Amino acid sequence: MSFAARLAELIGEESISGFARRVDLNEALIRKYLKGSEPGLLKANQIAMRANCSLEYLSTGCGYLYRQAEVVDAEALKMSYEEVMNKPITDSELEKLVAMVSGYQFLRSHKRPDGFLDQDGMRQFLNLAKQVTPEKSGN
Repeated sequence: MSFAARLAELIGEESISGFARRVDLNEALIRKYLKGSEPGLLKANQIAMRANCSLEYLSTGCGYLYRQAEVVDAEALKMSYEEVMNKPITDSELEKLVAMVSGYQFLRSHKRPDGFLDQDGMRQFLNLAKQVTPEKSGN
């Protein structure tokens, strides 16, 4: 899969202009990348950081689509919930808790210096995360 294809996957159903604003790049530049031009390391890193994508995945197609900070270890979360709450958690409750932690991590890692929290970006991230089921890791 090419850089352009991975970028298109990352943009998903979001408008190109909206994505360009989110990653703080010119829309024409994003369109150029979608047509096959490849960015330098600084621009690729900027896209990856602001779109919550791992640079490795965006650049090569290897690794995780999302940065590791947003990958929630559901087994560890389940264990800590059950320890703290002293009761079992249902699969439905765990799914909601994983989404909440993922949303929190997205907001925390994308908080701007002026304190702005990108709620729309978090919603897009959570909607995309629902469509992509990461493989369970043995960690």
